Amino acid sequence: MSAIDEIIEKLPVDQLAKQTGAEPQEVEAAAAAALPALLGGLHANAQDPAGASSILEALGRHDPELLDGGVDLAQVDPADGEKIVSHIFGDKHGQVVNQLGGLGGGASSGLVAKLMPILAPIVLSYIAKQVTGSRQGGGEQSNRSSSALQDILGQVLARAGSGAAERQARRAPGGLDAGGIITNVLGGLLGGGRR
Repeated sequence: MSAIDEIIEKLPVDQLAKQTGAEPQEVEAAAAAALPALLGGLHANAQDPAGASSILEALGRHDPELLDGGVDLAQVDPADGEKIVSHIFGDKHGQVVNQLGGLGGGASSGLVAKLMPILAPIVLSYIAKQVTGSRQGGGEQSNRSSSALQDILGQVLARAGSGAAERQARRAPGGLDAGGIITNVLGGLLGGGRR
């Protein structure tokens, strides 16, 4: 199962739909568009040693068990999410949201903009869990390096791309897969990553 599928499976989609005034299918489509962008933005930031260090610091502030048994929205801080999104995308945030909303598949820019601050802390908690798992499998010191973080994000993104492609094939022939979203949306906007 891909990272995107794992995260979406743990989301209280009906609650998010009520909170955002959208249909559950729209919430799922918007999450499926926003999650690869958030992961891709983190991956771009991790290419820079200072960015990787900043991400590792942020991971330490997010509960790796948030997704266990399903996400409780009461434990998600959208204000923290706004800061994360701003850090990931910087002044390109609006462009990223507009491009994600323009990809079709039921994800409007407005809904993507509402969901990103909710999804960002969830994504960091998900990655924190992956990092924690990799530390248990090897030496903690080596796993704190930026290259280890890049490896973990690379693996998560690879799984995200394959899972989203399968999901799109099942639902909407001709839709963009996560890899396409990351390439099309982030490629020209983020450059070499932000700190």
